[in-house]
Amino acid sequence: MIRFASTDCRRETGNIKWDLQGPLPFGIADMDIESPPCVVDALQQRLNHRFYGYAFMTDELREAIVTYLKDKHGVANAAPEWLHALPGCVPAFTLVARTVCTRPEHEVLVCSPSYPPMLHCHEDARCSLLTVPYVYRHDRWGFDWEAMEAAVSPNTKLFLLCNPHNPLGRSWSREEMEQVADFCVRHDLILCSDEIHCDLVLDEDLRHQCALTLPENVLERVVMLSAPSKTFNIAGICFTYMAVPNAELREAIRKTQGHSLPTLNVFAYAASLAAYTQGWEWHAQLLQTLRRNRQTVVDFIAKELPMLRTRHQEATYLAWIDCSALGVESPHKFFLEKAGVYLDNGANFGDAQCVRLNFATSPELLMLGLNAMKQAVLEHLT
Repeated sequence: MIRFASTDCRRETGNIKWDLQGPLPFGIADMDIESPPCVVDALQQRLNHRFYGYAFMTDELREAIVTYLKDKHGVANAAPEWLHALPGCVPAFTLVARTVCTRPEHEVLVCSPSYPPMLHCHEDARCSLLTVPYVYRHDRWGFDWEAMEAAVSPNTKLFLLCNPHNPLGRSWSREEMEQVADFCVRHDLILCSDEIHCDLVLDEDLRHQCALTLPENVLERVVMLSAPSKTFNIAGICFTYMAVPNAELREAIRKTQGHSLPTLNVFAYAASLAAYTQGWEWHAQLLQTLRRNRQTVVDFIAKELPMLRTRHQEATYLAWIDCSALGVESPHKFFLEKAGVYLDNGANFGDAQCVRLNFATSPELLMLGLNAMKQAVLEHLT
């Protein structure tokens, strides 16, 4: 059963969303939904053990992830040795960039708009960033292959892909993933695919296309990142895994990491094992909840806020809203100041006229936020 959190229980808990993002927060990708009971029980059981020493990713957890990859995403040849545990996807971007881009002129290619840490990992890696905008064609966002071919150079070493895409909400098709693969092979690029939203495909006729299912000649250049954090609402647990089929690349990444990142704690491993082995009934209910909330956002904007624009969102619980018709310099600032509604600033993703709305919350709170936005817009236009 899906249980929504009350606003009172989330405030004053050191939570970024509820303690730092205004009276009505719809920002950071943190669901206002209780984590699955199986995860809570596993954490309580581990807490009761009373010993919290250094931990590692056990064979049991490795096998659970391998089984999940095979059963849920069709990665038939997934192997436990591919996996490497990390405290998050964000440091993983930098880690891969540091491994692959070894000179200042080496480039990380990112299509924009995109998840902000992707647009900044080159800074920590002390290399360069190459951005190419996505294009909207045939009623969907997609890659601008002509622009990408024109932009790429021998200095380009790494392609960072968000799959499914945050914030555009695309679930890339098999054809698109094969085009990405061909592009990376022809230009000798490492493909780092962030698939943290892979279990949040909302269109029931679509299936996530995992980079690990690409042809064998492509797998040698694939680094896939994922985690149970978005799927099971346990982002604060801080467990991510990197799947790297190429043993040499995997070892190079580990060598680059050295002692630069912390080891994971016992609770991260306990929660992740419970989620992957026991959390799927809860997950099915979650998807139904998110589909209803997605439709609420689409219907409300179409009827009550027609000057705003959304595109069809295939995946994630993060709606990307074009506010350019409002005629304000910063829609993020406008809605925060005039409505008390915190929406993620599109400028951080690469488009200052957009905002990102997290609709993984209760229907009541969602409507409260949408109505506050409507009132602010009406006052602005009169």
